[in-house]
Amino acid sequence: MDVINLKRLVQFSEDKGLLDTMEKRRRVKKDLFKTRCFNLVLVCLDRGQEIPPRPEPYDVCFYIVDGSGTFTVGDEKADLSAGEIVFVPAKVSRGIKCREQMVVLGVQEPY
Repeated sequence: MDVINLKRLVQFSEDKGLLDTMEKRRRVKKDLFKTRCFNLVLVCLDRGQEIPPRPEPYDVCFYIVDGSGTFTVGDEKADLSAGEIVFVPAKVSRGIKCREQMVVLGVQEPY
């Protein structure tokens, strides 16, 4: 049995503002595990950090574990906080702007 303690894995990047390169985004995202059915990732964003909107080739469901931010899905924006979930279909532009330190669990379609 694999048991993951998310609290122990939370680590925030010192990068500020727009995380506009793959390298900067890798610093805020941790792959927890991958199966043939889904990938599980942990995204830790500090206040003011932003992952700019861009399309991805896979479906993803974001669960906000802690904190709050604005999620962009296509042409829509939604302010979400701990306990809320948003689904983003493949090939639809998605982005996150952190308002307060934020921990997000992403359940992705394998790719």
